Amino acid sequence: MSKLNSDVLYLIFKELQNDKKSLCSCLSVNKTWCEIIIPILWNNPWKYLKNRSKKLSLLNIIVSHLSKKSRDNLFQRFKILTNSYQRPLFNYISFCKHLNFNEIKEIINNIDENSEILIIKNEIINLFINDNTSFTHLYIPRQFDYQIHLIPGAKRCFSELQFLSCNTSINDTVLTGLMEICKSIKELDLSIEKDSNNYKIVELIESQKKLLNIHVLVNRQKSNEPFCEALENSLIKHANSIQYFKTNKQPITKILLSFVNLKRLELDDNFNYMTWNYLENLSLPFLQNLKARGVPIKVLASLIENTGGYLNEIKIEGIRHDEINNKRIIQAIYQNCPNLKYLKLLFINSNILELEKLLIKCQYLKGLYIIFEDVWVNYYVRINWDYLFKILTKSSPTSLFKFKFYYINAPELEILKLFFDDWKGRHPMLLQTMLLKREDYYDLIKKYMAEGIVKKFNDNLYAFEDFEWI
Repeated sequence: MSKLNSDVLYLIFKELQNDKKSLCSCLSVNKTWCEIIIPILWNNPWKYLKNRSKKLSLLNIIVSHLSKKSRDNLFQRFKILTNSYQRPLFNYISFCKHLNFNEIKEIINNIDENSEILIIKNEIINLFINDNTSFTHLYIPRQFDYQIHLIPGAKRCFSELQFLSCNTSINDTVLTGLMEICKSIKELDLSIEKDSNNYKIVELIESQKKLLNIHVLVNRQKSNEPFCEALENSLIKHANSIQYFKTNKQPITKILLSFVNLKRLELDDNFNYMTWNYLENLSLPFLQNLKARGVPIKVLASLIENTGGYLNEIKIEGIRHDEINNKRIIQAIYQNCPNLKYLKLLFINSNILELEKLLIKCQYLKGLYIIFEDVWVNYYVRINWDYLFKILTKSSPTSLFKFKFYYINAPELEILKLFFDDWKGRHPMLLQTMLLKREDYYDLIKKYMAEGIVKKFNDNLYAFEDFEWI
């Protein structure tokens, strides 16, 4: 490792960008490693803030970048700050590519000295926005009215902005100022507030060169329809470039029909029981990733049937349906998704043979997340664990070794043991389940982990994202 050049080391450490502990452990190896790792850690320092103490620690480091006069002034005014921080050896702030005003606001509010909060807010904002910083990601909170575009150096800071997260309650003047500077936004994360119909957002969208990823969150389902229609029409103008679209509200226009190059689609009904009927006629030939919560199974099956065979990740949950629709969605998947790698879906006992067909036809499947019938359909149903495990061991493709099981009624110990025995000789499995609650289950799993049949096990399904495997 010590003989690798800086470019190679950077690529290695970049792979660890979400593993702060490992990166920090490498900081003291030598000067070269330190100089490579520090910019990676400070690219987005806000993502490491887990609790109040970490927020205050970051605040003190930020304040340490100020002039001695400004630091002394703040230390006198805010007792929670500490003057033990010397001026840092690195200009950490110059490495920041993410400017997160949501986190800055929360950090400052932790000081609890509201009468003078504006003083430290101004100091921090002016510290980040200058000729030495250039941001790719900007996060703006609700009712934001700070005229950041007027600060000297703002044009340089935001001219290469690629990601914007904001709310429709943002001040018009701020949006106008950003619109004049930012023309290269590729990702937009937008929250629509009730009675905050800011048409400057529409103008901002229209002024961008090439939008790729769109996330529209409607905080109230009864939003202003004329505004939502204008917003959707502005997105349609970017239809050829948009590849990812996420929303929690059924669109007013036929916007999705225009997204001919869409690769990723996420729909969340938010338990409002919308029909989503026009999805039945939607053709997305290049779709690779589909995630849906609460969307009717019938329309999702039609959507999958109208894809071009590129779907490799499907997550469908939060919707009750009968065995007929359950059969149809399974069939739609194995008949149209030969490249499928990850699947999350409800399976009803009577369709277990359809599951077997899916396992046989989807030969690239790596991860399977099964929601069982007793969770969404019938609490009292008896899961045929023995038959299921036999099908999994007999018919699973060699690539499949990651399993997640969401159930109410756990398998019997002896049936689980047979499953592990039958899995011998295959790729060691990663297994995640609901809480097992009995020591003999854990003893059994430890035994098969020692034998190399189970590589990793976790009984907290909520500890990881759906396709983020232990």
